[in-house]
Amino acid sequence: MSEPFPSARVPPFSQSSGPWRSAGIWLGLGIGGFFDGIVLHQILQWHHLVSEVYPPSTLQNLKINTLADGLFHAANWVFTLIGLALLWRGTRGTHPPRPTSAFVGALLFGWGVFNVLEGTISHQVLGLHHVRPGPHQLAYDLGFLAWGAVMLVAGWLWMRAGGQSERR
Repeated sequence: MSEPFPSARVPPFSQSSGPWRSAGIWLGLGIGGFFDGIVLHQILQWHHLVSEVYPPSTLQNLKINTLADGLFHAANWVFTLIGLALLWRGTRGTHPPRPTSAFVGALLFGWGVFNVLEGTISHQVLGLHHVRPGPHQLAYDLGFLAWGAVMLVAGWLWMRAGGQSERR
């Protein structure tokens, strides 16, 4: 009888792992966006989504920023729903147990994707806002990108390690 998971190296993103890995990445995107919106936009009030284009110094500009933040949160909600749907799909049927570390890695990877894309596009390319405007704003922006890069790498390594232990 053949072994269900041969010891030969299989790429870390095998088809059997697809739904739960994708779920973790989508959930990580949503969590990263919610963290950014809730902590940086609302609690710390460092910026809003379009605060460089529409400084929230007037009521009208604050309304524009609040609407943009709301649309941003709606997108994060959709990312989270996609992740939950994929997670549900990944739990259906028969399959070996998935390692928790690999799923946490997928969450970190998704959050890192969010930080790197949002930090590059919104902060640097489009200049819609900065992590914390004012003195040292470039340091905050680069720190945000570095934090995202660390999560990307750590998440990738955890997904690979979990995917390999899944096949042993």
